[in-house]
Amino acid sequence: MNLQDIYAARNKIYSVVRRTPLRRTDSLSDKIGSNVFYKQEYLQDTGSFKVRGAANLILNLSTEQQKRGVVTYSTGNHGRATAHVARLVGSKAKVCLSHNVPENKKQGIKRSGGELVVYGDSQDQAQEKALDLQEEEGLAVIPPFDNKYIIAGQGTIGLEIMEKLPEVDTVIVPLSGGGLLGGIALAVKSASPECRVIGVSMDRGAAMYESLKAGKPVQVEEVSTLADSLQGGILLDNQYTFNLVKKYVDEVILVTEEEIEAGITHAFLEDHMVLEGAAAVGTAALLNDKISNPGENIAVVTTGCNIDKQQFLSVIKKNKGKF
Repeated sequence: MNLQDIYAARNKIYSVVRRTPLRRTDSLSDKIGSNVFYKQEYLQDTGSFKVRGAANLILNLSTEQQKRGVVTYSTGNHGRATAHVARLVGSKAKVCLSHNVPENKKQGIKRSGGELVVYGDSQDQAQEKALDLQEEEGLAVIPPFDNKYIIAGQGTIGLEIMEKLPEVDTVIVPLSGGGLLGGIALAVKSASPECRVIGVSMDRGAAMYESLKAGKPVQVEEVSTLADSLQGGILLDNQYTFNLVKKYVDEVILVTEEEIEAGITHAFLEDHMVLEGAAAVGTAALLNDKISNPGENIAVVTTGCNIDKQQFLSVIKKNKGKF
């Protein structure tokens, strides 16, 4: 992959994707002693950044492929994004999910026009079902991360950050399969090699983190976490994201469940944002001083707002006294 792939994606996706704001947060900036900016991807129509990659791949399918329909596997947000874009182009989407995916994300997929196929206890098992449907029904597979078009679509976030804040010193990105982090890192490092790019994941079942430690893709057990969107493996036959993260990302750090709760609560009480756990890991890392020497200007990608309402209220009630 190269930067041209991301520019090609930018030329393709803005018919269905928003350019999201890059907004300075006074509260976090004052606490950290640097200028902190939120890249507000939760403002996308589906409530997450995933619509970028899904749009780039689906819009690059032939008209015949779009008419036959698409299938994907997901921990929630990618499935909703795929269903949303498919409906916009007159296609249909089947979305394979494991039993671990929260109910609110299942309902979001239905509202976006997707047909749910619930199967297995992990994203890997949901992927197996999606590949079966591809073979049986001739559907085009829209993978969640390890695909050139998906990565390039997510990488357009990096282009937007550099356009708005060319003097950025550090970009902080939630990390799961690596499509988002890999795409953003490629875009940012191509424009500014000295800018640090840092991935953040939860400290339980972080597949890319464990794979980087092992020097190759490895499987991990999916464990319940507030950052449910970051669950899932990176595929043992990973083609793109493992190498992109290994080449372009400066550091990967982990945050605890308690730190994620603090990130969600701070974002709501201080910055008036409703973030799901996966979207709050960057805030959590900064609040808990997990990033050394972040520089003068920091961009934090806030990836989604699709959190269960009762879970969100419970987290705020539990933690509001700390702020």
